[in-house]
Amino acid sequence: MKKRVLAVALCFVLAGSVSVCKKKETQPPVPQAPGPIMQGPMPPEAQQPVPGPGIITMPMGKSQVVVPDFVKGKWSAVKIIVEDKIIKKTREYTVNLNSDFKIPNSNLKIHVGEFLPDFRKYGFILTSASNKPNNPAVGIRVLEGDKQIFPTPGKKWGWLFSELPAVHTIKHPRYNFMLKEGVAKKG
Repeated sequence: MKKRVLAVALCFVLAGSVSVCKKKETQPPVPQAPGPIMQGPMPPEAQQPVPGPGIITMPMGKSQVVVPDFVKGKWSAVKIIVEDKIIKKTREYTVNLNSDFKIPNSNLKIHVGEFLPDFRKYGFILTSASNKPNNPAVGIRVLEGDKQIFPTPGKKWGWLFSELPAVHTIKHPRYNFMLKEGVAKKG
């Protein structure tokens, strides 16, 4: 009788552990995003009202860039360093925000988006915690001819970080791109 009770109890334990294992197997892995990720709630000064009624749900993996009011209109451009790895020469270019820039003597074009002087990531929200250049980042797209080479096709923005130049590097056989700094708007 004891053996029978022990066998039944063992079956329940094994069945429970199999169901726990199955639950763990069916849960998708939590995506790990490169770059600075902040824990806890977004600071109130970085929160912006989002147009539209009710609750906003963002599709899985779709980031949203939120430029806080205290940053909007305060920056006009960024300084990007382009390194030619073959001839071992660098050039610095000042590129206006939300504009295109063709790299001279190449078929590369950079589209510069928003500049976040104090980049923070809260889930899928990309924003700036302050207007101070504590963690400067700029959203860019790089096209070679008509083909987007950075970020991977299907993604809208890749990010360059002046404090973390090795994060989100552009894989190109000849050119390397780095953010030097943001250019504050005059006046």
